[in-house]
Amino acid sequence: MIQRIQSIFLALVAGCLIAMSFFPLWSKADMDAKESVKLTAQSMIKNALDETGAEIVVEERSTIFIAIVALIAAGIAIYSIFQYKNRLTQMKLGALNALLMAATLGLTYWQSTEMTGMLNKVTHDSPLVGFMLIAAALVFNLSANRFIRKDEKLVKSMDRIR
Repeated sequence: MIQRIQSIFLALVAGCLIAMSFFPLWSKADMDAKESVKLTAQSMIKNALDETGAEIVVEERSTIFIAIVALIAAGIAIYSIFQYKNRLTQMKLGALNALLMAATLGLTYWQSTEMTGMLNKVTHDSPLVGFMLIAAALVFNLSANRFIRKDEKLVKSMDRIR
């Protein structure tokens, strides 16, 4: 029964995590030195303004491990949708997925603290859309797990009646 509400929540988890790979995660700027650092799931790029006002890339670091962990979590969410006949497996996959999403959130925060070392001082620091998508995916995953547990309780109560 793919049309259950938890399947919709799991699809939203996968969608949020895949979309997160394409949106910026965090941004920090030093307005005095006219430098900024932007974190995405694939890279961390430090930009500076030259004397003409054009933006130039000063430094670039790979952060592909954030995207890899997020895409693994998205794959587990998609796989979990099709495990509807075995709710215990779905619950275990949901718990694993929550750990992977927490790891993605932690890696993103860790890389955002690394960004501070790339600037002299931080005057503007903000999480962006990609970071919020990870948080939304966590909420959707918790909701899916709640409804999976609710279904399991319902099935067990029906078995007692027979």
